[in-house]
Amino acid sequence: MRFFIILFFTLSFCFSQDEKYQLSTVAFYNVENLFDTVDDPNNGWDESMTPKGQDKWTEKKYRTKINNLSKVIAGIGKETTNAHPTIVGLCEVENRNVLIDLVQSENLKDFNYGIVHFDSPDWRGIDVALIFDSKRFIPRKAKTYPLEVEYKGNPSFSRDILVVFGFLDKEPINFIVNHWPSRSGGQAESEPQRVKAAEVNKRIIDSIQNIDINAKIISMGDFNDHPDDKSLKILTSTYKKENIKTPGMFNPMQELSKRGRASYLFRGFPSAIDQFVVSNGLISKNSNLIYLKADVYMKRFLYTQEGRYRGYPARSMSWGVFNPNGYSDHLPIFLFLGKKL
Repeated sequence: MRFFIILFFTLSFCFSQDEKYQLSTVAFYNVENLFDTVDDPNNGWDESMTPKGQDKWTEKKYRTKINNLSKVIAGIGKETTNAHPTIVGLCEVENRNVLIDLVQSENLKDFNYGIVHFDSPDWRGIDVALIFDSKRFIPRKAKTYPLEVEYKGNPSFSRDILVVFGFLDKEPINFIVNHWPSRSGGQAESEPQRVKAAEVNKRIIDSIQNIDINAKIISMGDFNDHPDDKSLKILTSTYKKENIKTPGMFNPMQELSKRGRASYLFRGFPSAIDQFVVSNGLISKNSNLIYLKADVYMKRFLYTQEGRYRGYPARSMSWGVFNPNGYSDHLPIFLFLGKKL
C-alpha cells in the first residue's frame, strides 16, 4: 500500500486545452469526531470528549485539531485551482459551534465560508454538514431526511441525510451529504441499514430528476460500503462516465480504488468508503457546468510515518491517546467541476 501512496503523489490533473473552465473544487471529509469540550446533557456519548472525560479532551487539544483540519481543507485541490475548495461536505461533526470554530480558524477565516447544518438524532451525537464559499455558491433550499435504523435490535436513528440546493457560479446544483451506518457487527448484519440509506438517496435523486431529467446532483459521503457493494449499486448506473444513462448516476471512485487510491485503510488494504456519485447532468457536453475529475487527497503529511500504523491516515485520537500531529482516520476526497468560459 505504501508503494501506491508514494507513486501517486506525483499525479496531477490535465484538462483539455480545447476548453477553458472556471474551476471549482468539491470536497468531502470525515473529520473523525470533531467534538468541542462542552458536555452536552442530551448526548451521553460525548462525556468522554470533555476535560474530565476518558479522553481528557481539553481546549488545547480541540484547538489543535481545528487547526490541523483547517490546514487540510485549505489545501484540497489548490495545486490545480490555486484556490481553496468551493464546497466541502463534512461528517462526524458534533454541532454548529465546531463548524463556526472551523471556518473562523486561522487557515480558513479569509475564505468566506458559510455553513449549512442541522442537528441529527444520531445516538453518537454526530452530524453531517456543508460549508461553502459564499462568494461562489448561494444556497436556496436545505433539508434533512431522517434515517431510521436498528441498533442492537432496537429502533434507532443514524445520521440525517442533508440535501442542499443552490447556485454555483450561477448554475443550479444539488448536493447530498451522507454518513451511512457503520459496519459494526459485520458486513452481512449491518448491510441492510446501508441499503435503507441508499434507498432514501435514490428517492431524493429520483424526485429531483423527475422535475429536471438533466439536474446537476452530487451525492457525497462516508458510505461505509464500497463502490461495488449492493447499496451503491442502488444509486449508480455505471462506473464509466461515457456509459451514463439519462437520467442516471456515475460513480468515479471505482476506477480510483482499483489503482490503490482510497480514503481509508482496513487491515492494511485500501477501502474506498468515501465516495462521490455524480448525475448525468454534470456529464453532458451540453451543460455549462460539468464534472472533470475526482481523486483522493493523499498528501504525505496526512499519514502515520512510523510504528505499527505506518502508512495509515494519522488519527487525532487513538485508544484514548491524542496525536497533536493527527488529522483523521479518513483522507479527504475531492472532485473538480468546470464552468465553461
